[in-house]
Order: sequence, then structure tokens, then C-alpha cells
Amino acid sequence: MKRIILVEDEQTLREMLERKLKKSGYEVETAVDGEEGLGKIKEQKPDLVLLDIVMPKMDGFTVMEEVRKDETVSNTPIIIVSNSGQPVELDRAQQLGVKDWIIKTEFDPMEVVDMVDRYFKSLDQVDSSD
Repeated sequence: MKRIILVEDEQTLREMLERKLKKSGYEVETAVDGEEGLGKIKEQKPDLVLLDIVMPKMDGFTVMEEVRKDETVSNTPIIIVSNSGQPVELDRAQQLGVKDWIIKTEFDPMEVVDMVDRYFKSLDQVDSSD
């Protein structure tokens, strides 16, 4: 079972995404801020991280920078789920190796599940072609 860490400070959204992802067969751990999220990423080495940008204690960009510096988790794939989608932020996120980006105000929670499913399917296809 694929393990996902969802780092989101908005409780309603966090709980809804957690439920939908679990219902789709993923193991999901949640964190309420960047600091807790970074700790869980380093400790659990997930298959994927869903990460908000604007959060208390540590923002998503700092989390990404810290993840990329740590050799044990530096290749962890990250998908941003944020209210913010400014071009300068998207550029910075891409430089930090983000796999994809969803703007919260424009999505249905099932879009996140679909994006996660597509991401893991694309990995499976790469793995099976080796």
C-alpha cells in the first residue's frame, strides 16, 4: 500500500482529503503544519507528499528545501495543494522538483485523488518497462 503524507493546516480540507485518499486505498498520515510534516516525512519516508504552501511554523517552500537537503528523503515526490498559484511560486516549486500543483479554490477533492492515482500509475509503467 502506498503511503502518503498530507501536510495541510486547514482542518476541514485535511480531513476530507484524508478520507477520500484512504477510501481509494492509500495509507495516509496527516500533519497540521510544516514542522510536523517535515518530521513525518523524514521519519516515515512516504511514497508521496501532498503539501500546502502557506502554513504556520514552517511554510511549504521551507519544507521542500529541507526535504531536498536530506539524502534519505531528497527524492520524495511532492504535489502542492495550495490556495496560492502565483507564477513566481510555481517557478520556485518546480525548481524544488515538485511533481504537480493543484490550486485549492479551483478543485474538487476527487481531483487530488485522481492526480495521485495518475502519478502512481505513471510510476508503475516506468517500473514495468525496466
